[in-house]
Amino acid sequence: MGGMNSLAHPQSRFTPVVRDPQGPRELVILGSTGSIGTQAVDVVLRNPDRFEVVALSAAGGRVELLAEQAVALGVRAVAVADPAAVGPLRAALAAKAGGAPLPEVLAGPDAATELAASECHSVLNGITGSIGLAPTLAALRAGRVLVLANKESLIVGGPLVKAVAKPGQIVPVDSEHAALFQALAGGTRAEVRKLVVTASGGPFRTRTREQLAGVTPTEALAHPTWAMGPVVTINSATLVNKGLEVIEAHLLYDVPFDRIEVVVHPQSVVHSMVEFTDGSTLAQASPPDMRMPIALGLGWPDRVPDAAPGCDWTKAATWEFFPLDDVAFPAVELAREVGTLGGTAPAVFNAANEECVDAFLKGVLPFTGIVDTVAKVVAEHGTPAAGTSLTVEDVLQAEHWARARARELAAG
Repeated sequence: MGGMNSLAHPQSRFTPVVRDPQGPRELVILGSTGSIGTQAVDVVLRNPDRFEVVALSAAGGRVELLAEQAVALGVRAVAVADPAAVGPLRAALAAKAGGAPLPEVLAGPDAATELAASECHSVLNGITGSIGLAPTLAALRAGRVLVLANKESLIVGGPLVKAVAKPGQIVPVDSEHAALFQALAGGTRAEVRKLVVTASGGPFRTRTREQLAGVTPTEALAHPTWAMGPVVTINSATLVNKGLEVIEAHLLYDVPFDRIEVVVHPQSVVHSMVEFTDGSTLAQASPPDMRMPIALGLGWPDRVPDAAPGCDWTKAATWEFFPLDDVAFPAVELAREVGTLGGTAPAVFNAANEECVDAFLKGVLPFTGIVDTVAKVVAEHGTPAAGTSLTVEDVLQAEHWARARARELAAG
């Protein structure tokens, strides 16, 4: 587990030069109107002496919220992926600005990537899906600290990201990887025996595979502990999200797949653990509130006081841990196989899953059909393009094929 290959480790800190190190840290927030983005804005607004947001990006579907954020934060630039949103966005900005200067508006599929490379200290990539890969690469190449909530960009472009990221340049925002990030500070790389990634188990953790067949989208969208977007919420119900996190942990911390375990923890208070070679296990615990890992990422190596409420040790509490049922939830084992294959296989896995989730939400696929169909697409993909020769075009072509094939299979 060579430290030089570890993209995110608290013992390897990379901090770009900031023009005014005594002033607020300049940030770019990508995906600002999503779940991660809105909570990041909340953290910033409560800590104006620590952070200054210079630019925001969003898909373009919530222009009123985006304009409200832009005006409240006083940003210099706003980007939307959908060019049709420019007119409504400009109107919303003008209505909310009260005569104050309006930010520059960028539009199009490359707008977020342009912002990711702009002048700032850190870029929070809160975009959902593999479309976050280009901004991730742009931020890293520009020397920014990448505060990574967009796990898909690392998963589908693993070798590409590892080729450009400096040790410690990525600070993860997923609650599980933020927990591992903190627990790893308790020992050296050579002392790490295994990573233990916790999973809430989603709303169906006690059901058998047979009982999962009739699950409806409404049921699957009702997560017991976390409030997330629809794709991530469905991924949590199928445990595809946990499979993606296993691949992410392997790439971030350079730990082999056979030393990354998943355990079901319904209370979502222990966010993950690191077991060391002497038998000691360090766990990071906090109530399920994404503002804590977001603030940790934005402020690292410093912590942001009162980022989120801590555990109340004056009250009795029970924390439970259960082994994962791989028969009912085969997504994690499938992700291990995909991660071991490497190359374009993770991109195929992720893209096929996004299409299958969409098919499930539309009533085309049954709940168990999501992972079953993804497995078929992965199997048909065969031996992937791998190694250092992997290119962005390889990833895009693999994703295009996987999406098309997943739609065909879902349609029956």
